[in-house]
Parts: sequence; C-alpha cells; structure tokens
Amino acid sequence: MNVTHSILIIAVGCIVTAITRFLPFLIFRKGAKTPAIIEYLGKVLPFAIMGMLVVYCLKDVTLLSAPYGIPELLGCAAVALLHIWKRNTLLSIGGGTVLYMILVQLVF
Repeated sequence: MNVTHSILIIAVGCIVTAITRFLPFLIFRKGAKTPAIIEYLGKVLPFAIMGMLVVYCLKDVTLLSAPYGIPELLGCAAVALLHIWKRNTLLSIGGGTVLYMILVQLVF
C-alpha cells in the first residue's frame, strides 16, 4: 500500500464519518417532531446493543473445561453488583474488567 492509497482510505473514512454525524441534523430539522420509530429505536437499541456485546464477549467461554467460566462469571457479577451499588457505568465496566484480568492473569 502506497502513501496515496493510505491518504485516500483515510479521506473516505473521514467523509463517511462526517456524513453519518451530520445526516441526522439534516434529516430531522429543529422544531420538527421526531418520528415515533426513531424515538422507539432510541429507547430500545442501547439495551439491545449491550445485550449483543455481552453475548459476543461470552461466546467463547467453555464451561466443560477448566476454569469452567469462573473468571467470566465473577467479572459479570462484579459489573452487575457495582452498577447496582454505585449506578456508575464507567466504574461498573472498569471494575469488572479489572477483576476479570486479575483473575485470568494471577488466579486461573
């Protein structure tokens, strides 16, 4: 890959990103009512995406061989408990990730 090809790839990526960022402001003008389907998607998609990420992260866990999914289970439990306790998404995900990495690197 030469320099021109790299610059073109970066330029296309920048243009597509800009279009996806500005398009909602062009489609949904200020003061106009947002369509019901868009409001519905805004309510359900964050939960659907989080569910999909959990499934993706746990898809390769083997329950029939050591460590039997214990680090993953404890990491998920830590995320849930931290979120119930503090209601802070960053703390919950960070704490669960740190616990999981400690378990994988030092315990199991």
